[in-house]
Amino acid sequence: MNQGLLTAGNGQSWENDLVAALDRPGSGMTVIRRCVDIADVLTAATTGQASVVMVSAELRRLDTAAVQRLTVSGIAVVGIYPAGDDRVRGRLERIGIGTLIADDVGAPALLDAARAAVAELAAGRSGAAAHRMLADPRAALPSGDPLAQVPIPQVAKADPPPQGRVVAVWGPVGAPGRTTLAGNLAVETAAAGGPTLLVDADVYGGVLASAFGLLDESPGLAGACRLAANGRLDLAELTRLVWAIAPNLRLLTGITRADRWPELRPSAIPSVLTVCRSMAALTVIDCGFCLEADEEITFDTVAPRRNGATLAILGEADVVFAVGSADPSGMERLVRGLAELTEVIPEVQPLVVLNRSRRSAASPQESADALARFTGLAVTATLPEDRAAMDKAWQNGVPLAEAAPSSGLRQAIRQLANTLVPAVGP
Repeated sequence: MNQGLLTAGNGQSWENDLVAALDRPGSGMTVIRRCVDIADVLTAATTGQASVVMVSAELRRLDTAAVQRLTVSGIAVVGIYPAGDDRVRGRLERIGIGTLIADDVGAPALLDAARAAVAELAAGRSGAAAHRMLADPRAALPSGDPLAQVPIPQVAKADPPPQGRVVAVWGPVGAPGRTTLAGNLAVETAAAGGPTLLVDADVYGGVLASAFGLLDESPGLAGACRLAANGRLDLAELTRLVWAIAPNLRLLTGITRADRWPELRPSAIPSVLTVCRSMAALTVIDCGFCLEADEEITFDTVAPRRNGATLAILGEADVVFAVGSADPSGMERLVRGLAELTEVIPEVQPLVVLNRSRRSAASPQESADALARFTGLAVTATLPEDRAAMDKAWQNGVPLAEAAPSSGLRQAIRQLANTLVPAVGP
């Protein structure tokens, strides 16, 4: 095992003591470099000589992205915080540093923490590989039966756990109705008494603010990502960023221009969702359509990933609804999109929702049969086409429950909401 160590302590006493201790014979680890800033740390990490880095809580630009890059590179991170300062310790935890130790414990304890962090990272990486292998639905197929199907898990009708669930609404290219489903699903679960948070995470330009008649001037999800990246997002900060739409419904708006996509940092998404879970029993997220990760091929170095936020959300979600249009072109896009989704995130088991269903295109049974034939998946819900109701809702900036409460589309979404919040009545 590589025994190299990096430090970034801004010349603090703990760093001097640790370097002096490691200079003695028999220490077991070697200081590769004393780094002056996070850029120096990331540069030294690319040499492959170090297995762990000890960073001060006061290091500038230490955020979730930096911690993630170090972890992906196979370098464990140990955070050093001022003794007795729980606020700083909490911030380091929120940016993803799992091993934390006070700055007054002495060099031997610091060295023990470094060794423990290296062992924990090694165990975590091997465990994650095993989890990916076991979580791949294709691995569960009997080798002798190529037509065997993995059962589609249905949402259990049970009380929500203390930490709320995350529901991601995704769909392929072609505007199949992601925003329509996400917004109205959140409205119905909130009306049923379930505290709900609606999040607009479309990196190509979200419109949920317009759907509810809001002038989107708030930082929204971009602001939450900025705070989370620096470990400063908590329930109080998130409460300041959301809109109160109804007694049980809050909205975290997204970016209104596609060129703002770098503000939705993939490394900050898990931290944002953790706080979302503490705010509401159910978090419904409107995701972007694209799942490509061309940046990993185009660039030799770590590059910003436009679709990284979408992939992070789908990987973190408890339930993924895959929305497609129930017409020939929409079904073709959905089949291709589902194949791409399971390739990028093998452990996901999407629940398929067919939208804009109409007899002139195909009957619900024909659409379900086609989906089963090409994907092996069942249809969780079918939403009828109701253009008049949707036009009225968008023109007035209100949900379907207010614009057309008796429409068939609204009733179908309400039934789907019943699988998420058991309190929803007929």
